[in-house]
Amino acid sequence: MKIGILLSGCGVNDGTEIQEAILSMLAIEELGAEYICIGINANQHHVINHISGEEMPEERNMLIEAARISRGNIVDIKTIQPVDIDALVIPGGFGSAKNLTTWAFNGAECTILPEVKLLLVNLVNVGKPIAALCVSPVVLAKAFEGSKIKTTMTLGTTTEDSPYDIQSFEDEISKTGVKHSMKTIREIEIDTENKIISAPCYMMNASILDIKKNITTAIEALMNLA
Repeated sequence: MKIGILLSGCGVNDGTEIQEAILSMLAIEELGAEYICIGINANQHHVINHISGEEMPEERNMLIEAARISRGNIVDIKTIQPVDIDALVIPGGFGSAKNLTTWAFNGAECTILPEVKLLLVNLVNVGKPIAALCVSPVVLAKAFEGSKIKTTMTLGTTTEDSPYDIQSFEDEISKTGVKHSMKTIREIEIDTENKIISAPCYMMNASILDIKKNITTAIEALMNLA
């Protein structure tokens, strides 16, 4: 089984959440499958200094940055067809809300990269499952907005500590037609009808061990659906 991992850069504040990406790779291999990293050959929205949190006056390419995580073994999304993979994982990080979409700036009124939307819609149309980690359900929400695909996904829960306003995320994602399900870091959401898995990961206050368990559970469910 070959599972794609869609990367939006390198670093939680302006690209892919690195720990979620690496733990996805680890879980896939531990469960006996193979992963293939997929990137987008375009500039990310901006570059953030991950020490100070300040924006830096430079440009970086998502594909080149994501190659840092994949040790250079990565393919351009424009070369990938649904037949090439059995399932897809989208780790979190602000790249999902700044690079793959503009959700961080426009919420439900955001745009999505056409090549990202095309891959996601094509995968669901042929019955191949997708796992969206952390904030990445917003990417699926925008990809399927206005279509016959009506999903149930999670961005976490208001019942436990989170660094983000989960209620606001629920309110906003609901505008796209998504049914939001409150889930803790110990849980995942499985939309069996559409073969979509979502897991809160770092949307909640959690240790790296919590994240590993959450991702492994999500990958197991993904492989079962595949």
